[in-house]
Amino acid sequence: MKSRSLKFTLLSVFVFTAFLFPQKGSTPNPDPQRFKKQINAFVQWDKKNSYPQQAVLFVGSSSIRLWPTREAFPRLKVINRGFGGAEISDVLYYINETTLKYQPAVIVFYCGDNDIADKKSAERVLNDFRVFVEKVHKKLPVTKIVFLPIKPSLARWQLWPEMNKANKLIKKYCKQQPFLMYCDTATPMLNKKGKPEENIFIEDGLHMNDKGYAIWNKTLSPLLELLVNKK
Repeated sequence: MKSRSLKFTLLSVFVFTAFLFPQKGSTPNPDPQRFKKQINAFVQWDKKNSYPQQAVLFVGSSSIRLWPTREAFPRLKVINRGFGGAEISDVLYYINETTLKYQPAVIVFYCGDNDIADKKSAERVLNDFRVFVEKVHKKLPVTKIVFLPIKPSLARWQLWPEMNKANKLIKKYCKQQPFLMYCDTATPMLNKKGKPEENIFIEDGLHMNDKGYAIWNKTLSPLLELLVNKK
């Protein structure tokens, strides 16, 4: 009888502890329907306009949306399908509308920043990115995917340890697949003290200004040229 009572007590403590301190990765995905208007705008634009074939597709969160990719890479055929505030789960939900339909030659992926801010773990970010890769290569087996690491920022510097952990996990994963590339746009954003350069962000300390994007352009451009021109 004492044994049963002890087991029940221990189980109750475990359940109560799990409720107060959920395991990493237990954060629920946000409702993707909050982006319905933005995604519908992409769909309507595509109905009225043609888009380049075998293009370089930029997809992900606001760092993609705010990036003037056409001006940054004038020699390349580019499509930008970034939507602000997105987490990887949102990109997965709208993968047909934002990614697969374009059948791109190369995908430049930036997402995970908001995931960590939403208290998702580095391991969760890795797993969600792996799902994205698997879905893409099931439909587009020869498409190359370039992962841009989660950026260090002034506004979210306290989250950098977990963000950097996610970057390292994904970098290791990318090395295991010949069609995945990890382009380190994060390190050049740090100063000699290992902290984010202050003059590369707009007032919110999160989104980049022209100087920030210039770093990304310079870092990414050689890789894209290589991938696009590679026969």
